[in-house]
Amino acid sequence: MKQLLILFFSFLLSCQPYVHDSSMLYLKGSSTMLPMARAWAEAFMLKHSGVSVYANGGGTAKGAAELARGRVDFCMASRPLLPNEARLLAENFNTVGMAVLVAKDALSIYLNPQNPVRSLSLSQLERIYSGDITSWDQVGGDNRPIQLIHRLSNSGTFLYFKEHVLSGRPYAANGVKVMTNREMMSVVSQHVNAIGYGGAAFGNNVLHCAVDNVLPTAENVAGDTYPITRYLYLYSIDTPRGLQKMFVDWVLSEQGQDIVRQSGYFPIWTRNER
Repeated sequence: MKQLLILFFSFLLSCQPYVHDSSMLYLKGSSTMLPMARAWAEAFMLKHSGVSVYANGGGTAKGAAELARGRVDFCMASRPLLPNEARLLAENFNTVGMAVLVAKDALSIYLNPQNPVRSLSLSQLERIYSGDITSWDQVGGDNRPIQLIHRLSNSGTFLYFKEHVLSGRPYAANGVKVMTNREMMSVVSQHVNAIGYGGAAFGNNVLHCAVDNVLPTAENVAGDTYPITRYLYLYSIDTPRGLQKMFVDWVLSEQGQDIVRQSGYFPIWTRNER
């Protein structure tokens, strides 16, 4: 009987919304943003003794779901919230959420270094990932089958790529699914025929392919000339206040944006713009 009561109360607690603690912050969502968010958390806690900041991944969709349940302070998102995610926030909290732009990211196309292809057009990428192009010799490479690698459907990067590169078309059915950018990088680096995508902060062992002859460099991202540039977000239920506001303000400060740069992403402004 005692064990049943413990399980019952554990179930009730798991169903409760997160109760805000003035000394704790919880972030969940985009695995693309996770290394940067953990660096933010560590630096912020060093600056503010007695404060705890927890950052966990799982994908943008999971972060948005936890935010809509009131269980986290921030959803880390590599895309804007979807209509159904905003609807849940509206139903539960009478708000569609508050978005803060915290960084820019180049969605880089990963190739194996042994692949002779060095540039692909957006049109070629759409046809590759939708299954219309199946061999590298169709885009200037060797006569080898293309091995597609893509993220899971709960990933904000998966949806962003589908919307902005595939123009809403479905991914080819033969793609290999991976959970994280690091796993994507690992698979592409080990298979000469593979192609993947992910944040420009990742991929030390892969070739970063030019898109429409433009590389995902800091200069090209800042000038919005690289074709697959996106913003990264922190979403809160409402306008950040108290510790939430302190954290957001700090993330947007010079120190917070330095961590963006150190993590391999791109600040939302340059120093001379502030």
